[in-house]
Amino acid sequence: MPRRIDHVAIIVRNIEQALTFYRDTLGLQPRAIQDVPSEQVRIAFLPPGDPGGSEIELIEPTSPDSSLARFLEKRGEGMHHICLEVEDIDAALQEMQSQGVPVLDREPRTAAEGRAIFLHPKGTHGVLLELLEKPHEPA
Repeated sequence: MPRRIDHVAIIVRNIEQALTFYRDTLGLQPRAIQDVPSEQVRIAFLPPGDPGGSEIELIEPTSPDSSLARFLEKRGEGMHHICLEVEDIDAALQEMQSQGVPVLDREPRTAAEGRAIFLHPKGTHGVLLELLEKPHEPA
């Protein structure tokens, strides 16, 4: 199933303000900062080590009426989810459903870096988990 931890996502009110700590204090240079209109977010990817390793993902809601904006208002800034990379998201979804794991997605959604599903925290001991299939690179 999971191949590795792809990223740990931290929800923030303002990516530029958060970068004053992550970039300027810790020295983590953003690999990319991008808007994801379908998810109503702006995301910064911060690799702390070797290319291809796990990353920190900063998430800033871009719409005040989005579910992420409501999450931020209710819980404040902090950890949002942990993302695990999987080889086959369709197989992972089927496996989670067959095991009775509460899944928030009926089918994989388009994520910033592939196809993903989210598992509800009530089935994962309190942590929102994202399972992500990244596009396969041509051989």
